[in-house]
Amino acid sequence: MAIPVIMPKLEMAQETATIVEWLRQEGEAVEKGEPLLVVETDKITVDIEAPASGILAGVRAEPADIVPVTEIIAYLLEPGEAATPEMAATAVPLPPPPAVQTAPALAKTRATPAARRLARERDVELRTVTGSGPRGRVQAADVQTSPITPERPAPAAEVIPLQGIRRTSAERLAASYQGVPHVYFTMRVDMGEFEKARASLNASAQRAAAPHVSVTALLVKAVAWALQRHPWLNSTLRGTEIHLLPEINVGVAVALEEGLIVPVVQHADLKSVSEIARRVNELVARAREGRLAPADVAGGTFTLSNLGPFGIEQFTAIINPPQVAILAVGATRPAALVSPEGQIVIRPVLRMTLAADHRVVDGALAAHFLAELREVLENPTLLLW
Repeated sequence: MAIPVIMPKLEMAQETATIVEWLRQEGEAVEKGEPLLVVETDKITVDIEAPASGILAGVRAEPADIVPVTEIIAYLLEPGEAATPEMAATAVPLPPPPAVQTAPALAKTRATPAARRLARERDVELRTVTGSGPRGRVQAADVQTSPITPERPAPAAEVIPLQGIRRTSAERLAASYQGVPHVYFTMRVDMGEFEKARASLNASAQRAAAPHVSVTALLVKAVAWALQRHPWLNSTLRGTEIHLLPEINVGVAVALEEGLIVPVVQHADLKSVSEIARRVNELVARAREGRLAPADVAGGTFTLSNLGPFGIEQFTAIINPPQVAILAVGATRPAALVSPEGQIVIRPVLRMTLAADHRVVDGALAAHFLAELREVLENPTLLLW
């Protein structure tokens, strides 16, 4: 009996998904549980497994088609079973978002971020490079061994449709910035003790072969500690009701070539620094490899955006709805501070800027939260209590 393959619903609010590629061709056999196709939702790209063993037939949607969830997109037949006329019916994909094209569009080459960066540096056309990675994905080593493209006429401007993760991020953040009254608060933090604590943690981690503790991982722990004491920052506004959320799930903004993604450290307040470090490292690696699962980006209650590794010293961020606050953290830099004894000293200083929804978080709430967060960053032993 023919088994239908449907476009899956991977997220609560998901209505459609885009087919990226079929991993089996029509007429090929596939075993139950094997990857059958790749689809892209508003947040992630994921492999979809075959619901049963059989022969792929009646494929109704092609790569780049946007298909409503629960729509039948193909069938799996038993060996020797014939396709029926009904199976040949073509699904009606939704039209893609309009985009202005000034030059013929080229199919996007599958490549790692490192490979794309190296290709730009070496002036190598990625579409001319044979990839050695999974499903022909171009790796940095492939670009390294590829000959440099000879000089050619100046190309026409490349036009990239606003779609996928970048389109969703643009729509959500535009709505947030236009509909949510943002108010910003900036505070400086003496990071001397924080840096000592992190160095000590990493020395212990190295001896125990435990995961490296990044600045972001330790910041997640500190933010969760402060949110426990200031639940209004860990809330959401639903109509005329403010819901103080029972879980503390800290999202970590990760910049990808395709756009911004925010994987989530679930129950960050209940995890040790080592557990958070392992989870952050896993999430960032999976995000950059395009292997995030729907559960990895669900349920965030507060977001941390750290641009310190890029050398940015201070910035403001847009709240990630339906959350009511986001913390923007810059790089730690030497700066002059006045000591309690009234002397000017040079200390490692970090600037953090809280963006809050003024409908829920007023100035006093924001100030108390930042003051307590600064307290724990300047005295990280508090995290052990």
